[in-house]
Amino acid sequence: MQTTVSPKQENKQPKSFWTKPWFVVVLLVVLLGGGFIAFRVLASMNQSPTSLNDKTQLVESKSLDIKIKASGSVVPIETVNLSPKQAGKLVELLVEQGARVNQGQVIARMDNANLIPQLYQAQASAAASEANLAKLRNGNRPEDIAAAQARVESARGRVESARSRLALTNMKTSRFRGLQTEGAISSDRFDEVLTDDRSAQADLLTAQANLAEATRLLEETRNGSRVEDIAQAEAQLAQAIAGIRVIEVQIEDTIIRAPFAGIITQKYANAGAFVTPTTTASATNSSTSTSIVAIANGLEIIAKVPEVDISQIKIGQEVEIIADAFPSEVFKGKVRLIAPEAIIEQNVTSFQVRVTLETGKDKLQSGMNTDLRFIGQRINSALVVPTVAIVTQEGQTGLLIADEKGKSKFQPVTIGTTVDNQTQILSGAKVGDRVFVKLPETKTTP
Repeated sequence: MQTTVSPKQENKQPKSFWTKPWFVVVLLVVLLGGGFIAFRVLASMNQSPTSLNDKTQLVESKSLDIKIKASGSVVPIETVNLSPKQAGKLVELLVEQGARVNQGQVIARMDNANLIPQLYQAQASAAASEANLAKLRNGNRPEDIAAAQARVESARGRVESARSRLALTNMKTSRFRGLQTEGAISSDRFDEVLTDDRSAQADLLTAQANLAEATRLLEETRNGSRVEDIAQAEAQLAQAIAGIRVIEVQIEDTIIRAPFAGIITQKYANAGAFVTPTTTASATNSSTSTSIVAIANGLEIIAKVPEVDISQIKIGQEVEIIADAFPSEVFKGKVRLIAPEAIIEQNVTSFQVRVTLETGKDKLQSGMNTDLRFIGQRINSALVVPTVAIVTQEGQTGLLIADEKGKSKFQPVTIGTTVDNQTQILSGAKVGDRVFVKLPETKTTP
């Protein structure tokens, strides 16, 4: 018998849970949540060691070369601004900027037209002094003696003539005195006779003096020149020669020469300019408006080393040099000089240290900025960690050290020297400790 199911009976059958939307949504949430948790657990198990290695590094024992850092600049070993000793007109300039010159090479010439006539005059004066000295040294010729003798005889004749005249005037004076007493002549006439007598006496005295002088000169002519006269003539000649030398030096000073071999770094004047001497002829920066040119020789580094590091700098110490213009190259040098006196700039005390270049002379140029690393003593078996691993907690310096579970623990340490990106650990850590170089995600254990 066939059973017929009515529509009313079909509606009374139980419905499945799969047909309910809310049940499907809940089931999907449960399944997805469980899968995500399982994935996180597996990922944590697989990536935990790798993640720890990325964030940590081991404490190592290695040799550490101490390096003292400082800044510096490239400067010439020798530099000088050339200027004339006396103000004047520059008539000739023989070099250009960048030219290489040798020691003693003529660089420029100043006007010396006013000195040439002075030189000729001094030379003529010296020639006259030399001739006079030769005459005194050679003595008098027979002709000179004969001339002196003739002058004596002439003087003697004038004396005799003066005596004869005086005798006549004496007799006339005596005779006219009697006539004047008798009143035969006037007083004026007697005064004329008396004046004539006195004139004759004066002429006799003059003639006698001339005779004495002529006689003395005759004796000197016969005996030759005196030692005093020769000495005086020698002094006059020496003075004349010195005058020549003074003018020659002045002329030589108008020729500007290179004091040493080097390069013309600056040119300050051209031919025709009026140039004056300068008191700053030698300067570090080689710049002055009164100079003709600036010349420099060689290159070295002047570094400014902080006061706290100067005790570690020694003469001959090796230096690594990095110029801003060549950041990828390391040049070599050695300490040549340590300044005995500190300089203070903006309340910072430092010492100038001069470094001789061993490499890079063909690349570095004056004025370039450089960073220097002075190579100090080597520390053997030093415990080192990356500098970024050093942290501070509650005022203490230390390291974040990973324990067996990978959690970080703060460990106070004593640090030493820092070289490049590594820092020496004096106490508080040991070789093999794993220190965090990146901040850990887990909470740090104190």
